[in-house]
Amino acid sequence: MGCHKMQRDFVVLFAALGALSLVSCKHTPPANVAAEVNGHAITYTDLEKAFQQSAFAQQNPGANEDLVMSQKMDMLGSLITNEILLQRAEKLGLTAVDADVDSEINKMKAPYTKEEFDRQLADRRMSMEDLRSQIRQRLTVDKLVNKEITSHVNITDADITTFYNANKASFNLAEPQVHLALILVTPDANANIRNLKNSKAHNEAEARAKIQEIEERLKRGEDFVMLAQNYSEDPDSAPNGGDKGFIPESALEKANPDLRKMVMSLPVNSFSPIIHTQDGYRILKVISREPAGQRDLSDPRVQQNIRENLINAKDQLLKGAYYEVARNGSKIENYLARTILENAGKNK
Repeated sequence: MGCHKMQRDFVVLFAALGALSLVSCKHTPPANVAAEVNGHAITYTDLEKAFQQSAFAQQNPGANEDLVMSQKMDMLGSLITNEILLQRAEKLGLTAVDADVDSEINKMKAPYTKEEFDRQLADRRMSMEDLRSQIRQRLTVDKLVNKEITSHVNITDADITTFYNANKASFNLAEPQVHLALILVTPDANANIRNLKNSKAHNEAEARAKIQEIEERLKRGEDFVMLAQNYSEDPDSAPNGGDKGFIPESALEKANPDLRKMVMSLPVNSFSPIIHTQDGYRILKVISREPAGQRDLSDPRVQQNIRENLINAKDQLLKGAYYEVARNGSKIENYLARTILENAGKNK
């Protein structure tokens, strides 16, 4: 019995050692592969192209190596999640078709001449093929998210009432506020500017001429929102048509008492004359005014604001959970992360 027990112990020991050697033996990554998602390769070429098209690469050309690698790690994480979602969408038959892609590209082209659109692509270091691929992926993921997540978001009147009662004080305005929109033109070419026309003034003369042209177009009845999206050099508000949100009167007074007087004198839906300040030229539009006091739940704007906040919060929660479950159900090999750890501490 003792001999048989010893033989069994050796068998168990050798089996354990064999299993350990299999675990410690790492799968050698294929050439040029940064990660694999369920057997699908994300290449270093894919990663580098996505990185070069990112805002970080274009705004920080001299960033140090560790910061660049950290950004690439984040980018690869996004590519991995995107690939997981694309695979799920394909299984559900939700991949965007050519007609969807063509329609989206036509919408993007609409505000531009061919030369302007081509320049936009060149500035983003993209070919038309890159753009079509990017749009197809985005539309496909959108279809998946709408089916699997957004369609399950339901906000009831009771939810809105509960939120209002718990946050009633936040709907009590301590002072009057003005809802403003802005078109800004500066004499300095800001690398962060991202208006639709990629329009930038490079000096004082160009800035003055540009804002004067915009003012003339407003006077002819052109839409403030479209002009702001196309030409405003304020990176925060240009994508939203110049919308700066609600601003308390005290903030205007603090910024410039004369500015407050001018804004308060403007009728709703009218725009200001050109305002010249140290950092450039502005045209403001008054969208609406809000008097001080408590906003009641019966106010449709209050209900809409609460509904949008609750929908966004629920949507983000469900998306986060969905992405985690999707990742847990996928086989992921992140070779870039492994390489970074393996090279840690090595002399270069």
